[in-house]
Amino acid sequence: MKKSLILLLIISILGGVILSGCQSSKEDNNVLKVGATPVPHAQILEVVKNKLKEQGIDLQIIEFTDYVKPNLALAEKEIDANFFQHIPYMNSFAKKNNIDIVSIGAIHVEPLGLYSEKVKSVEELKEGAVIAIPNDPTNCGRALILLEKNGLIKLKENAGLEATEKDIIENPKRFVFKSLEAAQLPRVLKDVDGAVINGNYALEAGLIPTKDAILLEDGDSPYANIVAVRKGEENNPKLKALIKALQSEEVKKFIEKEYNGGVIPAF
Repeated sequence: MKKSLILLLIISILGGVILSGCQSSKEDNNVLKVGATPVPHAQILEVVKNKLKEQGIDLQIIEFTDYVKPNLALAEKEIDANFFQHIPYMNSFAKKNNIDIVSIGAIHVEPLGLYSEKVKSVEELKEGAVIAIPNDPTNCGRALILLEKNGLIKLKENAGLEATEKDIIENPKRFVFKSLEAAQLPRVLKDVDGAVINGNYALEAGLIPTKDAILLEDGDSPYANIVAVRKGEENNPKLKALIKALQSEEVKKFIEKEYNGGVIPAF
C-alpha cells in the first residue's frame, strides 16, 4: 500500500513538472522582445502592446540608452528585434561588426536639428563658433549634410552619407566641430555655440524640434527609423504582426499628436 502511494506521489510530481515545462515553453513562444531607445521608440511600442496582446503576443520592451548595444543584443539573440535606428546606420554598424541584420519596415523620421542656447538663428553664429556633432559615421555625415544644405559649409562632391570633417572643403566662418556620442549632445548645449542633435535625444531633453531647432531636416529625409531583425527571420509571424501594428492608423495619429512635428510618420 505504501509503495502504491509513493508511486502515485512520484507520478503526480513528475506530471506537474512536465505540465509546468510545457506551460513555460508555450509562454516563451508568445514572448516578443524588442529593444528600443526610450523616446520615442519605446513610447510608440507601448501604443501597440495591447493590440499584440489580443493576438496572443507578449510584447516585452527592453530599453537601451545608446546606439551600440541594441544591435549587439539582437545579433546575440538576447532580443528578437530592435527599433531605434535608420538604414544607413544599421548598414554601417552591421558591416563594421560583421553581423547580419535587416530592416522589416520603416516607422517614422526623427528630424535631425541644430540647437543652440546662445543664438536664435544660424546668422548669429560667429566666426570660430564651436558646433558639436554626433561621432558615429552615419549621423556625423547626416549632420554635415544638414549644415551644407543650409549653406554653412561645403563638402567634397562625392563625400556621401558618411562624410566627415575631412570632407569639408569650404567653411567660411571657420566653425570648429566637436564630435561626441549622440546621447551626450543635449548635455553639452550650454558649453558650445550649437549642437546637431538626433530627434529622439532632443525630445528626451525636453526640446521641441519644430520650436527650438534653428535648423531642422524636412520631411523628405531618407533617414526613416526602422525595425531591425536577424536576416532570415523576416517572415516570423510575431514580427509581421509587430510591423502591421506599428504601421497602423492608430500609431500614425499618436505620432502626429504626441511629438509636435519632432517625429514624422514614414508610412
